[in-house]
Amino acid sequence: MIRIAHISDTHITTEGAFKGYAFDLIVEEINRGKFDLVIHTGDVTNQGLREEYEQASYQLTKIKKPLVTIPGNHDVRNVGYKLFEDFIGPLNGVCEFKDGVLIWVDSTIPDLSDGRIGGYKFRWLKDRLEEYSDRRFKIVAAHHHLVPLPDTGRERNVLFNAGDVLDLLLRHDVTLYTCGHKHVPNVYRVEDLVIDNAGCTSCKKTRRGDVNSYNIIELHDDGTVEVTIRRVTGDEKKKEHRPIRPKLFVPHGKRVLRIAQVSESNVSDRVYFRKKTLENVIRMINERIKPDVLIHNGNVVDAGIERYYERAHSYYREVRVPKLVIPGHNDITYLGYELFKEHFGEPQILEMGEVVIIPLLSVQYETPIGVVGRMGQKKLLKVLKEYEGKFRVVAMHHNVIPIAKSREIGFLEDAGDVLKILTDEKTELVLTGHGGNAYGVRVERTPIINAGSVSWELHRNPFGNSFNVIDVYSDMVVAWEVQATWGSRKLLWMGKRKG
Repeated sequence: MIRIAHISDTHITTEGAFKGYAFDLIVEEINRGKFDLVIHTGDVTNQGLREEYEQASYQLTKIKKPLVTIPGNHDVRNVGYKLFEDFIGPLNGVCEFKDGVLIWVDSTIPDLSDGRIGGYKFRWLKDRLEEYSDRRFKIVAAHHHLVPLPDTGRERNVLFNAGDVLDLLLRHDVTLYTCGHKHVPNVYRVEDLVIDNAGCTSCKKTRRGDVNSYNIIELHDDGTVEVTIRRVTGDEKKKEHRPIRPKLFVPHGKRVLRIAQVSESNVSDRVYFRKKTLENVIRMINERIKPDVLIHNGNVVDAGIERYYERAHSYYREVRVPKLVIPGHNDITYLGYELFKEHFGEPQILEMGEVVIIPLLSVQYETPIGVVGRMGQKKLLKVLKEYEGKFRVVAMHHNVIPIAKSREIGFLEDAGDVLKILTDEKTELVLTGHGGNAYGVRVERTPIINAGSVSWELHRNPFGNSFNVIDVYSDMVVAWEVQATWGSRKLLWMGKRKG
């Protein structure tokens, strides 16, 4: 077993932000404990100033275990990245240990709170993952968080290319991604990847009245990963993840429901709208796919004007199955808020035997940024509990997890809190439709499937315009991506239904 202490966001400074007693208490616990390694995931200092680095280099010598330290956004202020290398160590690097490897990468952007692992650093990380592909345990560490976190206020500092990084880690069977930044401890499992966020070790800025903390990571020989959040008060919360085996399944039960999922048709008279492609998709859905329901995850039209809505309605009225249409941010521009209701109605909960489809509204006027809001979150939680025991499908426009090949500028403002509700309630399926690229991944026990663009030329999908077909069986869920022109399909996601 490998045992790691994960600290973060010490914010060491000569001023009042640094809580020296909390730092000393946690360091003393680490020194007394049986740890093979300590990882500090950034914001060592508060402003990246020389006197802070001088103090930090002294404080870190108190840790008597092997230590790897990664820069945070506060460390690179005031050209602090130069001082980091002088006083702390390299910005990027590799640390090998028994049966494993730790690869750390600088995700900071000078003088910004935002993060990015792009360009040369992304290729460097990919090369290192390929170089160490034979290791049983592969850990990637950076400062910025990879998926939205609860209890952090407005979501705004996830990595710009979080979707690409997440996809890279999943493709290379990375065991653990460890980070800090938001001062909130949290642990998520995304497929077989454990994402471990540390809270702040010794900064006064905690959230929701929390206290300082650090995480304890245990990597077991059978592949099990345990993460314990330990607070300075002595309170502990442990999460354990055992690897998913087998990875692929063959459905044995009967098919309960087939969903056709489309998004971003963006009907208009602009050259980017592919009229024939949409007509072809509707024919495929009617004649070949024959779903039980069609779910449109938003951006039905390119802009909320009357002639676009009239054209969109003329297309979708040809679909011969029940429809649930969720508004996207394009749909409510201009007069779209009224026109959407006139042509497609207010989205309502749809019950189909043991399945219930729950629309979740997230769009706002004149912006691609979405929000569910505190009232909407309470309503979502109430409805999920009301239908507990059924197969619950939540359909919405905005993403709650990062999407590959899409810069994360269209997240929900409250994505962290919404994602926590969905995963805490073990929601059986979440369907989204923002970003122009199809993607499927499971967070905790909740599959999240994003649809690409069905008929808009300006998409981000190498597979081309597409839509998804999701088959719900009694024992598993299978999602296929269908090419909108040729009808060829590829597996997008599959997994067992939660038991």
